[in-house]
Amino acid sequence: MHIHILGACGTFMGGVAALAKASGHTVTGSDQNVYPPMSTQLRKLGVRVQTGYDADQLTDAMDSIVVGNVMRRGMPVVEAMLDRGLNYESGPQWLARHVLAGRWVLAVSGTHGKTTTASMLAWILEHAGLSPGFLIGGVPRNFGVSARLGESEFFVVEADEYDTAFFDKRAKFVHYRPRTLVITNIEHDHADIYPDVESILWQFHQLLRTVPGRGRILVNARDPNIPRVLDMGCWTPVERFVSGEGLRAEWQGEYELVGPKSRFVVPRGDGEVGRAGWSLAGEHNLQNALAAIAAAEHAGVPVETSLEALTAFEGVKRRLERRGRIDGVTIYDDFAHHPTAIRQTLQAVRQQQPERRVVAVLEPRSNTMKQGLHAAALPGSLDAADLVYVYAPSALEWDAAEVLAPLGGRLAVIGAIPALIERLVADLREGDEVVIMSNGGFDGLPRKLEQALDARRRRPA
Repeated sequence: MHIHILGACGTFMGGVAALAKASGHTVTGSDQNVYPPMSTQLRKLGVRVQTGYDADQLTDAMDSIVVGNVMRRGMPVVEAMLDRGLNYESGPQWLARHVLAGRWVLAVSGTHGKTTTASMLAWILEHAGLSPGFLIGGVPRNFGVSARLGESEFFVVEADEYDTAFFDKRAKFVHYRPRTLVITNIEHDHADIYPDVESILWQFHQLLRTVPGRGRILVNARDPNIPRVLDMGCWTPVERFVSGEGLRAEWQGEYELVGPKSRFVVPRGDGEVGRAGWSLAGEHNLQNALAAIAAAEHAGVPVETSLEALTAFEGVKRRLERRGRIDGVTIYDDFAHHPTAIRQTLQAVRQQQPERRVVAVLEPRSNTMKQGLHAAALPGSLDAADLVYVYAPSALEWDAAEVLAPLGGRLAVIGAIPALIERLVADLREGDEVVIMSNGGFDGLPRKLEQALDARRRRPA
């Protein structure tokens, strides 16, 4: 079959393209913004992607059109597709029908932590010899790709609550029908789609309706919104996970050692199942690990095997990814774009490097951030940083300087990327830990800052 993908360079739709190609189909696509890393991944797979949404890209040779949720009515290619009566379906529909049907689906949902938890889970299953398939909204460093078909019944999917398509406003995850479901947390996000947290809880309720009675649901014991979803109706055994002290749950963990090389222990009942050392940071990552361990155990993987796997887990690209140290400055690239995720990321760096300056560089890029829905929570989320630089172009719908004024002299609000780089190069000093946070490309800021710091290093004293 010839499958044409509209919106092919999004992480999810790029994964769909990879799975379709691996299934033996001819795959082409288009997107408004065709750039690495997804464009590079698709080119290596032999998927030709053109720029733009012109109607003339559609041909009679195409058997099916898979529509990404970036597509809207009024786009020339969408109107032509509808006018010509062509065969089309959403990405989640295609995935469910052609890949997930008949498989043991392990779905990882929640506002934060989905990508890392799903990556941990896929790696645990791989380490256990189960050769899972997966589709993840990031690139796990242990695999080097965001999606693969796998060779067993197990398939790990990052279960996103974003809407499915312009013709299907349900959350993506209602299509997946998981046997094992993880809910990491639930907060209000995607304000362009969901007016309040109640509307998101309703979508999670629809998801719970699809989990079989012989399945398992793993939930974060500390999250206040998850019990509200469970109270709407639940027909599946539920187990809880929690890190630290103060709560009891079926799955618990606690750090024994925190630093560049951390170690955590997993107690159960009156004893200890085991412990693992790794290079990840933050209490949130320990919770992610517990969720992955619990989900893998449901699939038959002993906890001891999961702990061995996590010792060798290398993390996920753009999830507090350490790019390197240049002229004494360490640079991290991170996807954080919600106050909770921003706070967790910065606290993790502070926890690992308590003696160094932590420098936050933030692009409020998501629709929710641009609209200012979470603006009031931002000062507190940035509190762990010694210096905060916020990129605030004219398109931002709120006054960043006014909202973030509680940060005082630690704050710099800058409206242009060249000016931001110039200021960073002037201010950064040896030993600084710089965390660049955006859910987009940030106009190539990580690479540009590295180049500017390297030029600073080579200047004559």
